[in-house]
Amino acid sequence: MLHGQGVAAADGPMTGWFVDHRTAAATAVLAGLAFVFGPLALPVITLLATTGWALLTRRLWRPLLLAGAMLTGVIVTEVIAHAVGRSRPPAALMMLGADATSSFPSGHVVGASNFLLIGAYLVFSRSSRALSVILAFAAAAGGLALEAASRVYLGYHWFTDTLASASISVVLLAVVIMVDISRGGRAAEP
Repeated sequence: MLHGQGVAAADGPMTGWFVDHRTAAATAVLAGLAFVFGPLALPVITLLATTGWALLTRRLWRPLLLAGAMLTGVIVTEVIAHAVGRSRPPAALMMLGADATSSFPSGHVVGASNFLLIGAYLVFSRSSRALSVILAFAAAAGGLALEAASRVYLGYHWFTDTLASASISVVLLAVVIMVDISRGGRAAEP
């Protein structure tokens, strides 16, 4: 990855493609996503969602699992970013101001992926309607793909940064599923 080999060979061409296809409308939408899934808004959204969920259902297990997964994602992302130290794309490509922090993995994508994927699991996994579960995960995957594309489009990450971030979230989703099932699975909580 650091040497541009394997999947990383697509980083430059993919960044170039997104840069060549920038529009004012797409930039406005994707900049909004960057804010929503960024370090200022997403913690507040997560706090409001988990608190509201706990108050509404009068249960803590699933909201705490989501909050714990979100916090774990931040910690894992920071540890990997400091260990890898990969440079971001050139600052001239960054549309919302320069960022000199490490590029690999993308914290925005890990946050979005965790919130959407793990949230979909926690909210819909106990549903008896298979279509609800399928639609929830399809929506989560679509949101994940859109946020990943936005990070490349806005010039802050390489494709492989976002791919690694999605992979981290899938691993965290698996851990959440194992922890949830070990607690008692379907019988534990509606």
